[in-house]
Amino acid sequence: MAERRPIITLLTDFGEADYFVAAMKGAIYCLNRDVEIIDLTHQITPHDVFSGAFNLLCCYREFPKWTIHVAVVDPGVGSSRRPIFVMTDEYYFIGPDNGIFSYIYQRENINRVVHLTESHYFRAEVSNTFHGRDVFAPIAAYVAKQVDWTKMGAEISDYVKFNLPTPAVVSAKQLRGHVIQVDRFGNIITNITSAELPPERAAQGMRLRIGKHEAARCLKNFSEAANNELFAYFGSAGFLELAVARQNAARLVEARRGMEIEIALP
Repeated sequence: MAERRPIITLLTDFGEADYFVAAMKGAIYCLNRDVEIIDLTHQITPHDVFSGAFNLLCCYREFPKWTIHVAVVDPGVGSSRRPIFVMTDEYYFIGPDNGIFSYIYQRENINRVVHLTESHYFRAEVSNTFHGRDVFAPIAAYVAKQVDWTKMGAEISDYVKFNLPTPAVVSAKQLRGHVIQVDRFGNIITNITSAELPPERAAQGMRLRIGKHEAARCLKNFSEAANNELFAYFGSAGFLELAVARQNAARLVEARRGMEIEIALP
């Protein structure tokens, strides 16, 4: 059986109208043709590092062990922010040291984080505005070749991590959480998971308050909802979410990232 080619994934805020993504892929293939490149998404809202971090969280584990995830949402490109290489027990991550790997630091066992300093492993000419092509893509190509990390830079411990909000179990009948993402459909994603609120307990009765609005039911799917009903459900990434069937719930309730929610249980 043929050995599987290394997988490199790309997540960026570059969009698809310009040359940026294609240039990154070309930079990888110029150094290593024996890889498979998969696009996670290039539709992250420009400069929204939090959204990039969340989307990476939701899909990085869907890939085989030793997948190399390149995440570039990089409003600080060309500044003193560091390019880094993160190694966990099962995956590799390459990108800017700006918090984009915060959920990875929270969920995974981190073996080391390397500040990439050795320009030998960068593109011959590094621009001030396109490190996706000139730094991160070449590094991914070399990592796929199993180049020793000690040749690329030095280990660091002061990497940037967001202060991610954690759910609060106030009592047996009360929880508090926060909105951590709004998806393209306007569904509101909270940081509450089944660890804080088992789905069967939520189904027995709950009232979730967000701003001036309230969801009185936790359903299994959208078809169970009444017209114009704000309801809760556990989404595919494992978080408790809020929606209004076939409508933009975030717009209707004026939800935004960081907004607090409260859950009351019987």
